[in-house]
Amino acid sequence: MSAQRVTAGEPGIVRIDSHHAVAQTVERLEALLKERGIQIFAHFDFTADAARTDLTMRPEQLLIFGSPKAGTPLMQAQPTVGLDLPLKASYLGRRRRSRNDSLQRSAVRAAAPRGLPATLSGNIAGVIPLLERAARE
Repeated sequence: MSAQRVTAGEPGIVRIDSHHAVAQTVERLEALLKERGIQIFAHFDFTADAARTDLTMRPEQLLIFGSPKAGTPLMQAQPTVGLDLPLKASYLGRRRRSRNDSLQRSAVRAAAPRGLPATLSGNIAGVIPLLERAARE
């Protein structure tokens, strides 16, 4: 079973089905990010937070991460990019991982209108294979 992208219904959201449960997928992504020196700024376990208030919900976790080495040149080129940083990935349901696609679109397809040099698009796009790898392998 390979990871599958699903974008219909929610513009700007990319969904990838994972071979693993939410917690395991998050652990895998955290390890991949740390291996590459990408900082994890926050890890929210919304399900655990809900349980502490006697509420239940499907498994859902959120990672917020980034790299000053990659993000700083983007913000130097266009300070408003800071509104999109740091990067986020949400893991929800049994086996689904979602991420906001605005950064990839901004960096790769809309670099010129946003005022970003095309040479900086890899600063954001480079993390996308890690998100997909955490879901697949």
